[in-house]
Amino acid sequence: MIKRMKSDVKYVVFGVLIFALAMGFTFANYKPANAAGVGSDPLVTFYFGLVINQQTVGTFVQANNIGSETEVTEYKAAESSGRQTVQKVPGRLKFFDFTLKRGITSDMYMYKWRQMVEKGNIAGARKDCSVVMYDQTSKEVARWNLTRAWPSKLIYNPVDPSAASDVKNMSIELIAITSEGIERVK
Repeated sequence: MIKRMKSDVKYVVFGVLIFALAMGFTFANYKPANAAGVGSDPLVTFYFGLVINQQTVGTFVQANNIGSETEVTEYKAAESSGRQTVQKVPGRLKFFDFTLKRGITSDMYMYKWRQMVEKGNIAGARKDCSVVMYDQTSKEVARWNLTRAWPSKLIYNPVDPSAASDVKNMSIELIAITSEGIERVK
């Protein structure tokens, strides 16, 4: 009986070792998925670049509202029973005006581009361009291509030096860009 128990224990230990090795292999190759379930981490932004004609014409610390939306149109209908219902159907596709922010620099590109619009040269101001997101190593991590973009707003905001801020006396340049299409390509 004791001999049989030793034999059974040997098989149990052997089985546990096999199970542990299999689980160890599985856990070693396990990569947890993020909340969206796609297995990639959120991208970390260090700065954004505005690229026109394959040349970076400006770098920015912040980019907001790159995207689109479809307006929702309500359509009133009656079912065969006569009951009134409201159906929601897709309406117009709209691309957001997005903004880029940075400290004011000596570079005049954004000012000259905006001046084209102010002087009525909208056709000349329209440009296909890209907004590129870079990480801390200056590696491109995301890119949005914009169709027929032009600057709809350029604002210079001096910062109050008495305001609680890490950067004293820094003035901000904000440019709003309108486009007829936005596509994320990376």
